[in-house]
Amino acid sequence: MRKRELQLKTLAEKAQGCSRCPLHRGRTHVVYGEGPAAASAMLVGEAPGRAEDEGGRPFIGRTGSFFRKMLASCDLPSEELYITSAVKCRPPGNRDPKKDELTACRSAWLEKQIELIDPPLILVLGKCAAVQMLDWRGSLKELRGGFHSRQGRWLQVTYHPTAAMRFPKIREDFRKDLQRFGRNLAHSQNSNR
Repeated sequence: MRKRELQLKTLAEKAQGCSRCPLHRGRTHVVYGEGPAAASAMLVGEAPGRAEDEGGRPFIGRTGSFFRKMLASCDLPSEELYITSAVKCRPPGNRDPKKDELTACRSAWLEKQIELIDPPLILVLGKCAAVQMLDWRGSLKELRGGFHSRQGRWLQVTYHPTAAMRFPKIREDFRKDLQRFGRNLAHSQNSNR
């Protein structure tokens, strides 16, 4: 386990100097991700926002506070999960990441994070993350809630926490998705004992 932690730390340090796409020009910090190297689940968001760019950590702004409270209310303590994003630098004006930016980040950083952490379950948050993780081009509603297999892992797609924070109907669906993810995570952990 210590070896995996060191490898993840080394990879995060290398990411700090990344210039593989134009997003590096406007960033304050690379928001690589955080959580235990041996996390049993990984959460992949879309891109850092202003607070994350300034603080260098994922989901720490207003949306992050809402999201972490939702996780806790569904018995998914954020400190036991590895949380990252599809891209590691904030897009200008909080626009969606472009395809070349997603591709650069996936090959350089995200795939390596997944390989090192080796989570059996990944929660995919929002459409950009679904594009990144599943090469999806349809609507989020078509993917949402179900589990999808990718390279020996199960991915569950849900809304981005920002949408859940803003819209009550989405918030309720988001809560149900988190609860379902939590049940599957508990089942996965019990199966591995």
